[in-house]
Amino acid sequence: MKRIIPALLAACVVSSLAAPAFAQTPAAPAAAPAAATSYASVAEAEAMVKKAVAFFKKNGKEKAVAEFQKNPGPFIDRDLYVTVYDLEGNALSHINPKMIGKNMMDLRDPSGKYHIKERIEAARAGTSGWQDFQFFNPQTKKVEPKRMYWEKHDNLVFAAGAYKPS
Repeated sequence: MKRIIPALLAACVVSSLAAPAFAQTPAAPAAAPAAATSYASVAEAEAMVKKAVAFFKKNGKEKAVAEFQKNPGPFIDRDLYVTVYDLEGNALSHINPKMIGKNMMDLRDPSGKYHIKERIEAARAGTSGWQDFQFFNPQTKKVEPKRMYWEKHDNLVFAAGAYKPS
């Protein structure tokens, strides 16, 4: 009995000293997930162009172009925005105000594709279509693949595109 009491006492002391090391501490709160980027769909891009053309028909060029450039505005939604070019490749409306008023026929995407020239040439031959290229996404601040829908109306090319997440 004399040996059991000291052994029990030693076991109690050891377990009380070790307990804090094994005790569970409350878990740190999980980090908030990064804001998910919401991408527009190709159907939304097509609908945006149709909405822009209808607005143009109803309100005229000056009012429509001004409205297309409002940010925030009814023609900018997440990564979706309307661009308007004449058939010479001059930008009348774009989310990047530095492009407005400039001829963009020689603009190339990172792969070397002359995407404005390609769109203008297609618009000279047809009334609507789709094209694929890479462009800077104003929402993610990265160059990403983009699928662009365009329509020709009144010798202007109205376009909007959906970025494809990589």
